[in-house]
Amino acid sequence: MPAESGSSGGAARQVKQKRKSHSLSIRRTNSTEQERSNLQRDMLEGQDSKLPLPLRNNLLDLFTQIEREFENLYIENLELRREIETLNDRLTGEGQTVDGADLAKGALKTKASHSTSQLSQKLKTTYKASTSKIVSSFKATTSRAVCQLVREYVGHRDGIWDLGITRTQPVVLGTASADHTAMLWSIETGKCLLKYLGHQGSVNSIKFHPTEQMALTASGDQTAHIWRYMVQLPTPQPVAEQQQTPCEDDVDFSDKDEADGEVEGPNDCPSVRVATTTLRSHQGVVIAADWLVGGKQVVTASWDRAANLYDVETSELVHSLTGHDQELTHCCTHPTQRLVVTSSRDTTFRLWDFRDPSIHSVNVFQGHTETVTSAVFTLGDNVVSGSDDRTVKVWDLKNMRSPIATIRTDSAVNRISVSANQKIIALPHDNRQVRLFDMSGVRLARLPLSNRQGHRRMVCCSVWCEDNVSCNLFTCGFDRQAIGWNINVPALLQEK
Repeated sequence: MPAESGSSGGAARQVKQKRKSHSLSIRRTNSTEQERSNLQRDMLEGQDSKLPLPLRNNLLDLFTQIEREFENLYIENLELRREIETLNDRLTGEGQTVDGADLAKGALKTKASHSTSQLSQKLKTTYKASTSKIVSSFKATTSRAVCQLVREYVGHRDGIWDLGITRTQPVVLGTASADHTAMLWSIETGKCLLKYLGHQGSVNSIKFHPTEQMALTASGDQTAHIWRYMVQLPTPQPVAEQQQTPCEDDVDFSDKDEADGEVEGPNDCPSVRVATTTLRSHQGVVIAADWLVGGKQVVTASWDRAANLYDVETSELVHSLTGHDQELTHCCTHPTQRLVVTSSRDTTFRLWDFRDPSIHSVNVFQGHTETVTSAVFTLGDNVVSGSDDRTVKVWDLKNMRSPIATIRTDSAVNRISVSANQKIIALPHDNRQVRLFDMSGVRLARLPLSNRQGHRRMVCCSVWCEDNVSCNLFTCGFDRQAIGWNINVPALLQEK
């Protein structure tokens, strides 16, 4: 029996020694310098690392110094706790009120905060030169914008693919849904004003005529429809003030989703069932459509790998824009010039120039490694492209050999939009988040995401509204709802 105990003890020592040579344990406050040196040497001999030995020694020395500072902080914390207990006992014995105890605690808290501040400053001064490259990636970024969820637009029975804002009065919000319908909404009340029921497949995009009350929708039924609408805005109801929420990185959010019960659509909403014009030339899903400047022509993008240019008055096909190797994902027109940009699953986007009626030129841009989900024009001379490769790139139309800014994210990017006035890019993501960046690639904010605010599914699209309404950004997703946000960016940041 003793022999078994001896062999068991020897085996335990061997296991302990083996673990010691392969791991770095947290040492207690009474560790000696000799023990630290031995542990460093054991770790260096037991680990397989490609780092040069001098560099590893330097890192170990830095970590040892950091541990000493935390040991000192731990000791100070224990002393402060003892002082707090002593003061509480004294105040209890003297019959002081709780307010007095709170004041004492406040004084001690101030002292602890001062001590912690001194430690933080010392750490920064001592190790800034050696660890700046490592620490920089962990810096907490402060939100540069204030975001407020204003209103939710609920009524679709399936996910919402796209959003649009009317360019004429009255200003309303349009949504295109996989439930085969498109809806128009009052921005101020969230009430459905009109429902379009003319498509036989998923409605994939919606865009409004620049001067008339006409909408252009693209569908999975291989057609694009142009239809007229007439709406009357309801009287807005007073809304309780909501607290503005800084869009910080540490906003709490949860992956828990609400029950996916059937959402009852608006029963009293007027409907339109017949299109004014039906565009039929594609052999596949029409994924997007947009009006050219002036509103006399439209362009459509399809999964048949072609984009078509139509005359609105005659419904005739003017040009078939071919060249993409795979399905198209989006199309967009320039706000003031006869330019079209199409994006595709072939990792490219193409710029089509119709400014000369006799010639239409095309330029191919290969700036992404995966599907280009959207490419949009800005009011100036820029194109912004987003991709499933988790990047967004800003291009100069005058020199598009390489992007002038690249934004890297942690999730695939869907249909982006750029604010004309504030020059802010809104990025909707597969992971339910929406991030805001400026044109130089500097992150401004992330919209709040929690059980009470934000989307519960993939965010498919974003659109800015430049009119004087309560919401200036709208997002939609596969949680069957659109959300209106108020984004406030300081003027100083906008100038930058």
